[in-house]
Amino acid sequence: MATMAAMLLDAPRRPLRPAELPRPLPEPGQVLLQVRACAVCRTDLHVADGELPDPKLPLVMGHEIVGTVAALGPGVTRFVAGDRVGVPWLGWTCGTCRFCRSGRENLCDYARFTGYTIDGGYAEYTVADARYCFPLPPAYDDLHAAPLLCAGLIGYRSLVIVGEAERLGIYGFGAAAHLVSQVARAQGRRVFAFTRAGDVEGQRFALEMGAEWAGDSDEKPPVELDGAIIFAPVGALVPAALRAVAKGGVVACGGIHMSPIPGFPYEILWGERVVRSVANLTRADGEAFFRIAAEVPLKVAVEPLPLSQANEGLARLREGRLRGAVVLVPGPHSRA
Repeated sequence: MATMAAMLLDAPRRPLRPAELPRPLPEPGQVLLQVRACAVCRTDLHVADGELPDPKLPLVMGHEIVGTVAALGPGVTRFVAGDRVGVPWLGWTCGTCRFCRSGRENLCDYARFTGYTIDGGYAEYTVADARYCFPLPPAYDDLHAAPLLCAGLIGYRSLVIVGEAERLGIYGFGAAAHLVSQVARAQGRRVFAFTRAGDVEGQRFALEMGAEWAGDSDEKPPVELDGAIIFAPVGALVPAALRAVAKGGVVACGGIHMSPIPGFPYEILWGERVVRSVANLTRADGEAFFRIAAEVPLKVAVEPLPLSQANEGLARLREGRLRGAVVLVPGPHSRA
């Protein structure tokens, strides 16, 4: 039986361990992918740290996957061997529940998620539902395409949710923020970035990525905002963002997990301000975003690491020791 190297999560709050696993075989409707790159996402961190409940265990994490089609399962006609595709967080939906039938498959009651409830891309190979794979713009190589699969997609969905906000605040300037800020600027919006207190390097990075102002998360921006996106998993930022947005403004919480939101006075919500979460994505989101990514030359900041150093990648993200996204690369050093 053919095998592959992988980094395996046996239980939350434990380091990933190198493992030699059977190479998966594609079932009907699936493709087998040789993984070329897999970015490390904050959601991976939430899974590894036990902040998301009931992951598949043991688990191969990773849901920002760039791979080459190595084999087709029965019934797959959308791709051919050798195609390069991307695999996102949303890995499967039922297609029949009321959410799926109303175009809201991101809210499917029975959804399965890559690198959480199904094995993902911290490995040399993975299988994926062909319906939930995206052709990737050729302008991006494997390393720079990988963060688009979640940081780019969830950032884009968050941007759509805040509507036509011209003056946009972004709280937490990491992988998703550095991409969505460039899309926002290409649309003619003004971007105001908020980082953890004293993060001079993060603020410099935000300015490089198109923000016209960058400051600490507890600072008041120089202008009243029309909308805000919160990527940092910090509940205290919700009232901070509400205070920063004008009447009618939308505050979108772009993460899958957040610490408790403290109480706040009704007056900062009043005036038809809106707070809403961003849950997963739809295939339509992906198609729309990749059209934009093909037209707008996004600068994707990456830090590559061998697959065997996945724990180091998670640590860098946890501690804020990176610019952009860590991307794991299988290869000669996969088998630690």
